Amino acid sequence: MKPVLSVITIVYNNARDIERTMLSVLNQIYIGIEYIVVDGASNDGTLDIIKNYEDRIAKLVSEKDKGIYDAMNKGLALATGDYVIFMNSGDEFYANDTVAKVFATAPDADIYYGETEMVNNERESLGRRRHQAPDKFNWRSFKYGMSVSHQAIYIRRSLTEPYDPKYQLSADIDWIIRAAKKAKKIVKVDGYVAKYLVGGMSKAKHKQSLLERFDIMKRHYGLIPTLLNHTVIAYNLGWYWIKNKRTND
Repeated sequence: MKPVLSVITIVYNNARDIERTMLSVLNQIYIGIEYIVVDGASNDGTLDIIKNYEDRIAKLVSEKDKGIYDAMNKGLALATGDYVIFMNSGDEFYANDTVAKVFATAPDADIYYGETEMVNNERESLGRRRHQAPDKFNWRSFKYGMSVSHQAIYIRRSLTEPYDPKYQLSADIDWIIRAAKKAKKIVKVDGYVAKYLVGGMSKAKHKQSLLERFDIMKRHYGLIPTLLNHTVIAYNLGWYWIKNKRTND
């Protein structure tokens, strides 16, 4: 029996991107997908687009929420699959055979993960994320930053818990760490498995996002290790900026 994957898409007023995201899910060649869409009561035509595909959606909710992680918790509560992944509006599976490729990598893993390609609003590739997905991943792998994005990680649903509403921008880091602490078998999938549309709230509210990330790391890794790890983060960020500035020049 092939595992069932619950794919959850969260959206609010994003008529520009929602169809692309939905088609990247609906066009997967993998059969065992439960598709859940949680809309925050959009009023820009987004819901009309979603309803064009309603007969191919397992569960659709359209109502006001208290923010992205409240909406994601709604989707998580509706999921019944063996595994769960969030593919929110604007993001995509890398190719139509991505899910099939993931589950063909190895049987019965608790977590599957891979690399994410960044794209801009014109869907042009910006290359790999600055934080490369590690060859070996565990709950400590985020100590220098979020090395695996939520679009590129498949987690056994029985290991997941609700997102912590304390965090408005970075709860996905805490959510993945908590699940990874319980995981016995974690498998890396070669190559890209997702496309991530750059931008979003964490980009617009960068300072708040950083403060939340520091608090999450402090909770899981301890204050002193987190302070020391942030010296490495600062160095890596500075070196990345210098290297890319030279390349652009």
